Amino acid sequence: MAYLTRFLPQPRTPRGDRPRARGAAATGLLAATASALLAAGTLGLAQPAAAAPAGSTASGSTAASFPASVGAKGEARVTAAVFDLDAPGRGPAVYGTDMPYDTASIIKVDILASVLLKAQDSRHALTAKERAQAEAMIEHSDNAAANALWRRVGLAPGLKAANKRLGLTATQGGPGPKWGLTRTTASDQIRLLRAVFDTGPAPKKGAAPALSDASRAYIRTLMSRVATEQSWGVSAAAGPGAALKNGWLQRDTTGLWDVNSVGRITTGGHHYLVAVLSDGSTSMKDGVALVERAARAAVSATTAH
Repeated sequence: MAYLTRFLPQPRTPRGDRPRARGAAATGLLAATASALLAAGTLGLAQPAAAAPAGSTASGSTAASFPASVGAKGEARVTAAVFDLDAPGRGPAVYGTDMPYDTASIIKVDILASVLLKAQDSRHALTAKERAQAEAMIEHSDNAAANALWRRVGLAPGLKAANKRLGLTATQGGPGPKWGLTRTTASDQIRLLRAVFDTGPAPKKGAAPALSDASRAYIRTLMSRVATEQSWGVSAAAGPGAALKNGWLQRDTTGLWDVNSVGRITTGGHHYLVAVLSDGSTSMKDGVALVERAARAAVSATTAH
């Protein structure tokens, strides 16, 4: 799957999400690998216990520790943030240390939001080519499409300008063409997800949403149509119907894996925005399993309060 190819075409670039598989043999390999990863993330795990709140973050979020069942091993680290869309008066709950991680391909949601803001500013819809690139980028995590749209938004400076409008405060675009090395925090990913999914009052009184209703609906639609073999991650904390985007890459410098998942899920009659970021796993399989354990534990702890 992701570890069969380079993340970007430049030399010594981290390995990560690949373009769409070509041919029946590649498709079968992707499906078989994905099935193994999904199984690894759901079998033999202890049920998470509720985590006790332990103060607040600088952004006003509830800060808490993960239960021991999350089980990050070796150099692996993980942080999760959860926001209850049906309890808008509460801030997001953050589990673990809210520190920066490499985004890998979760940045593709932010890239698409930035592209849509540029289209709104010009009062033009996306072109047919841009729509095809956006759909490939989100639904299949296509890197060639992401490369084109990353250039379209103006690389890291363009992302920074868009994120200021979207309310993000802790995301730094990757160097040059390396969008996958953008750095972000779990709480900033909740801010991005709120810009897409939150239909409640704006965080700042009187402020209009940066993204139009049509733009928000478009992103939500694509995130709900992610390819089956890429539907792991935060979806492990809920039933079917999640809207999500995952990212994964292996760092050449360490051989360790960054594995992330962000999206909206539904459980217990509530809709939640969930962001889980991790790094330092020895394999993609271990990273997926860690992210799914963290998602279940964080959502379980949030619903208990």
